[in-house]
Amino acid sequence: MNTSETLADLVAAEDVLLFVNAAITATGQREFRSDAVGQQLSLDFLHAYVRVNYRRVYASSLALDINDHNAARIVLGLLETAGEASAEERRTEGRLIAARLALLPPQRVYRLFGEVRRAGINNRRTRAIMRDWLAARPDLGHDAVKYRGGVKTAARHIHLRCPERAGPLAEVGAFLFRPGRLPRYEHRLLDAWRRAHYEQGAVAELPFTVAEGFAARHGMKREVFLKRAAPRMTRLERLRTHSVTQRPEIDLTAMPLTRLALYVLSLPFEQRAARRTELTGALRTAARRAAGGHAGSWGRVHAVLDDSFSSSGSGQKRRRPLAVALAGHHLLEALAAPGAYRGLWTSGRGDALLVRPWGPTPLGMRVLDALEPGPGGAAPDRLVIVSDGWDNAPAGLAGEVLRVWRKRLDPGRRTAVVHVNPVYDADGFDVRRLTAGVPTAGIRDAEDLPALVEIARFAEGRTGAAELHAYLDRRVALFLGEKETVS
Repeated sequence: MNTSETLADLVAAEDVLLFVNAAITATGQREFRSDAVGQQLSLDFLHAYVRVNYRRVYASSLALDINDHNAARIVLGLLETAGEASAEERRTEGRLIAARLALLPPQRVYRLFGEVRRAGINNRRTRAIMRDWLAARPDLGHDAVKYRGGVKTAARHIHLRCPERAGPLAEVGAFLFRPGRLPRYEHRLLDAWRRAHYEQGAVAELPFTVAEGFAARHGMKREVFLKRAAPRMTRLERLRTHSVTQRPEIDLTAMPLTRLALYVLSLPFEQRAARRTELTGALRTAARRAAGGHAGSWGRVHAVLDDSFSSSGSGQKRRRPLAVALAGHHLLEALAAPGAYRGLWTSGRGDALLVRPWGPTPLGMRVLDALEPGPGGAAPDRLVIVSDGWDNAPAGLAGEVLRVWRKRLDPGRRTAVVHVNPVYDADGFDVRRLTAGVPTAGIRDAEDLPALVEIARFAEGRTGAAELHAYLDRRVALFLGEKETVS
C-alpha cells in the first residue's frame, strides 16, 4: 500500500470516529458552551457528509451505542436517499433499520414516522418497515390512546386496512378515524378513554400522560389524581412527578445507572446525606449490573472526574455531564479489581455523593495525582478521564502531562489512558480532546463505557480503516443476530 492510500485510510478512520462520537453525544440541544442552533447545524453537516461519503458506515452506526436522536436521524436519512444505495445495501439497511426501530422508544418512532410522511417518503420498502413495526407492537390499542396522533399518521401513510367488522384492528380504526361511531369498545383502554369524557373514575385507568389532560378537564386535585394514577405510572413518570419532600415509591436499584445518578444529583444535599446508605447502595448495585461480566477485570483503575462548573450542563441537559461522571465513578469502581480503584474529582472533593458543579477545571493537576503509583508502588493499569475536555487551570496542562508521560515515562504503554467526553463540541464537529496521543470517545450514558473504551483505541492512530470496518462488521453481525434470536 502506498503512502497516499495509507493517508486516505487514516482520514477515513478519523471521519468515521468523528461521526460516531457525535452520534453518541450530540442531541441538537443547547450545551454549556454552545447553543441549540449551532449544535443542529453541526449535526446536519456531519450526517450529510458521512451519509454521502461513507454510506456503509452511516448505516452500520445503527448497531453502535449511539443515542436515540441520531439513530432516528440516520433512519430518516437512509429512507430518504434509498435511491443512492445498491440493492444489497438496501437489504442490509432494511434489517438494521428494523432492528433499531425495535429498540427505540415508541414515541420517538411515531415522531419519526411523522417526519417520514412530511418528507413524502412513501416507497414500498418504507411502508413495509412501518407496517412490520406496527404489527409487532404488543398492544396497538394502548398506542392509539397514548400516541393517538402518531398512530393515526402512520396508519394513513401506509394505508393500514382497518376492517369495519368487529375485531381489535377494527376498533382501533373506529377509534382513530370514526370517533363516536361505536357505543362502547371491547378494548379496555379505548373504552376507558370514551368513559373518561364524562366519568372521573375512568381517568385513572388511562396512561398517565393521557389521564393528565382529563384530570385537568374534570378539575381533579393534583394530589388526588397522582395517588390514583400511581399504579399505572412508569418509573420515569414517578420520578418526574414526585415531590422532593417525599420519598418516591420506586425501586432505585432497578433504575439504569446514569438515570439514577441524575436523580441523585436532583436531590438537595440534606436528602443525599440523610439517605446516604440507600442511595450509595443503589448506585453500586446499578454499577455492578452495568459492569456485567467485566466486573473486577480491569485491574488497578484510577479516574479523573470532572465536577467543575461546566458539568452543570444546560437548561435542556441539566447536570448531564456531572451525572455521567458520578455514574462513571461507581461503574469504574465495579470494573476495577477489589480495592484497586481510586477516583479523583477536579474540585478535590472526596465525597462522591455530595458532588456539585463548581469551580474551574484543573485536569492537569488531577491527572498528575492519578498517575502517582498506588499501594505497593505500582502504576495504574488504566487511567480513565471523564470530562468535557476544557482544561483551564492552567490551560493545556493535562495534555502536556499526558504527552510527557506517554513519551518519556511510559513509552511501553503499561498504563492504558482513555478520555471519555459527554459533551459535543459543535464548533469542532467532535468531542473536545486533551491531546493527540490520548484516545477520546464521546459518551452519553456511563453504562456504555466498556464498549466505548474499545472504540477509543481506534482514535490512537495506530489502526486504519480496515480494522475499524472489521469492528463495525462484527458489531452489525452481533446486533442483527441478537435481534433474530429474540424474534
